[in-house]
Parts: sequence; C-alpha cells; structure tokens
Amino acid sequence: MSGRSARAASERASLGEDRPAGSAYERLFLRMLDTHLDGRIQFEVGGQTLVAGRASAERRAPSEVTLRVHDPDFFRRVTCYGNLGMGEAYMAGQFDVLDDALPALLTILLRSRVDKEVSADVRLAVRYLGVRLRNVLAGKVRNVRRHYDLGDDLFESFLDSTLTYSCGYADSAEDDLDRLQRNKLERICRKLRLEPGDHLLDLGCGYGGLLIHAARRFGVTGVGVTISRRHLEGARRRVEEAGLSGKVAIDLLDYRDVHGRFAKVVSVGMMEHLEPGELGSFIGKIASVLEPSALGLLHTIGCSTRRNGHDPFIQRYVFPGSGTPKLSEVSRRLEDHGLAILDVENMVRHYAYTVERWWERFRANYHTLDHGKYDAVFKRMWEYYLACGIAAARVGECGLYQVLFTNDHTRDLALQRV
Repeated sequence: MSGRSARAASERASLGEDRPAGSAYERLFLRMLDTHLDGRIQFEVGGQTLVAGRASAERRAPSEVTLRVHDPDFFRRVTCYGNLGMGEAYMAGQFDVLDDALPALLTILLRSRVDKEVSADVRLAVRYLGVRLRNVLAGKVRNVRRHYDLGDDLFESFLDSTLTYSCGYADSAEDDLDRLQRNKLERICRKLRLEPGDHLLDLGCGYGGLLIHAARRFGVTGVGVTISRRHLEGARRRVEEAGLSGKVAIDLLDYRDVHGRFAKVVSVGMMEHLEPGELGSFIGKIASVLEPSALGLLHTIGCSTRRNGHDPFIQRYVFPGSGTPKLSEVSRRLEDHGLAILDVENMVRHYAYTVERWWERFRANYHTLDHGKYDAVFKRMWEYYLACGIAAARVGECGLYQVLFTNDHTRDLALQRV
C-alpha cells in the first residue's frame, strides 16, 4: 500500500468510515468536526475510539476531550439539531464526557464555530442542510418544553448565600462564589455613588441581596419590585432578618406600575426577560422616576453581534422567551429618553468564573435535592445548561454589560472607572 493510500485508510478509520455500524449521521458529523474543529475530540463508541479535529496550533486550553457514546443515536441528534440535539442527548444519557469535561467540550465546539464554518463549505453545507431539512419535514423536532416547579431548594444548591442569580466580579481566578457576588454588589453601589440619604429603586430585585448590601454599607433607603411571589417572600424574609425592615421595602409589582422619585435606579438581570419590543417602555419608566441629576445602572446579558440569535436548548428548557439585547439597542433607547451614558463595561469573562462556581456547587450539592422533584434527567439538563453558560462566557458572541447613565448631561464624570 502506498504512503498516500495508508494515510487515506488511517483517516477513514479515524472518522468511522470503515465501521459497518457507522451511520451516515456519524460519518457526516465526524467529517464536519475533522474539517473545522479547533481542537480534538475522541469518541469511544462501539468498542472503538474515533478521533476528529486537529490539535490547536495556539495550544489553547481546553483543546482535547473524550466522549463516551452509549447510544449511536447521539450522532443523529447532534447532526440534525445542533446544540439542542446535543443537550437532549446528554439529558437522555446517550453520552458522557470523561474527566467532568462537559464545559471544555462545549467550549471547543463553540470556539470552532462549526455551524458557521460548515455554511461556508459548499459541499458539506449541502449535505448538512439536506439532513436537517429531511428531519424538519419529518416533523421530529419536539416543541413542548418539559416543565418543572423550580423552588428555592434548587437555587440554594448552587447560588451564593445571597441567592444572587447574575454575573459576579472576579478579583482573581480563585475567588469563591460569595466573594464574586460581594465584589459585584460593591462595584454596583460604588458606580452609582450611593451615599446616605439616597433613595434606591431596584427593578427585578430577586431575593433583595443588592438592596440589603446597599442599605448596610452605604446607608441608603430602598424599594425593590418583583413579579415573583417566591422572590417577594424570600426577599422580605431576608430584609427582616437583616434588621432593615424600616429602610428597605419589597413590593409585588410590575415595573410599569412603579411610581415615586428615586436618586438612583438599578436593574440586574431583568432586561433579558422583557418581551420583544418592551425595552423602550422599560427605559422610559426608569427615566420617569429619576430625580434631577440622578444615576441609573443596567446590568444585562447582551448580544455583541449584528444578528441576535437565541440558543434553542436554552429557549426550550431553561429560559423560554428570554432575550439578549444588543448594546446598540440599549444605547438607542437611553438616548431616546434623554439619558446620557457615562460608562459601559463588558464583564462577560467574569461570567465564566461565576458559572463555573455554580456548576461546581450544583454538582456537589445535587444529592441534597429531592430526587422525586428533580430527577436524573433534570440534573443532566441543569448541568448542560450551566456548561453552556461557561462556554458562552469563555468564547461566545455574547456580552455581559453594565451601563451607567444619568438624566443630567452636565453631571461631572468620574476620572476613573470604579
């Protein structure tokens, strides 16, 4: 056998093309990875090890992972439905990633932008889109999301002691979750230049962690609003336990129904859940309740690309109807309402550290949850969701923005960012 023939045979073996049991889906999926993957993935399937991709020239970590495929239908699911298919295959136990490297696997796949690379490769694109079209016409995409009654016990299993469910801020890679969130709360308060006597409005206050921190550390009074009864009860309980009932009020209220005047307004992690087209009215409400020469801060996951796409796995199983506003949309709406932007910070890399801590805590504490309520499928779904968050924050096309603004164009700017 010639050297060229030997290399070709070796290549076919690595891609599974000589395996009688290897399906067309398997061969196409491995071919796509081998052509475009920036990294190497090993697949242990049917007693053989198949390798796809190439070693990263820049030796970026992570660059190599191993999947153990328990059900070959995994290849059909992923080829036909992308990340939704891979997430559902993980939930179904069709594959595992050795060495707890699920976040690393998703990071490699996202970093390589396989879908985009395939679309630029005409021959692969025709085969890939043909497979997807056949499956869409066959009606095999399920549109019904599995519903769970998510309770405090779930969030207590992976969040910090304040139950803050948004991006923290890392001073170092070793910061634990409580430190990450404490850093974030402190930075928000300092950006808003909180001082005794300020009246602070928190739109979408969650369990009240920011208001409690602001009242304790900066001597402000505050109002938090939420449309979640669970958050209302939990936040009120925490405010009372902190001895701040006379300084902080929590109301069950839609933001549209907020009245009064506030020196400072903040919203952390709420804008992602606005209805399409609602951003303008949300920022308009903020503008209407600001005192003269007031400050506001918006903290939101955002989209940093021209096209605002939404991951189908997250939409179906975790945050149906959620959005990621583009920074240009936020700035335009602020401008529409006469609000001047003072500072914009993209903290997305800090989100990677935050979600890594959530992933670690959830996996460590899952055994404490009621397994009748949160079964094995739910556990794997939540693991996959958190792993997606880690990958997106490491190498995705998303942002995590803090936008500081004022209704006073003559207000002095700080010489340095907090």
